[in-house]
Amino acid sequence: MALKVGNKAPAFTLESQDGAKVKLADFAGKWLVLYFYPKDNTSGCTMEAIDFTGALKDFEKKKATVVGVSPDSVKSHQNFCSKHNLGVMLLSDPDKKMLEKYGVWQEKSMYGRKYMGVARTTVLIDPDGKVRHIWEKVKVKGHVDDVKKTLTELQKA
Repeated sequence: MALKVGNKAPAFTLESQDGAKVKLADFAGKWLVLYFYPKDNTSGCTMEAIDFTGALKDFEKKKATVVGVSPDSVKSHQNFCSKHNLGVMLLSDPDKKMLEKYGVWQEKSMYGRKYMGVARTTVLIDPDGKVRHIWEKVKVKGHVDDVKKTLTELQKA
């Protein structure tokens, strides 16, 4: 099932980097920026996490929570957060159930080799739990500003 703007966001329950169970319902009444990334401590993913961490105050002012999701373990997320002083909440999906529900667990190819991995994607969910915007094949540079701009426009609408 491909996720579409206007759809209800698929429910999930995952563990955060601090071991708490986090579910979609926890964000009811708030905007949720859900960003999916391939792997902790890789250059693009680190830059994206640092960019989102740097913009957290801006998102908080807009009543939005930023949450990153990857198949990495809780332990990996803990190390990633402390190594780079990250302020974003990271969720661990080692079974890839949520990644599949959101359609971001996809076949990728590098140097002619095909493999399954996370397609860097960001999903903006409104306070009613509806998908309002989807960024696919995200380029990290400038992405956080794009998300803030779109969030501001949707909140005005």
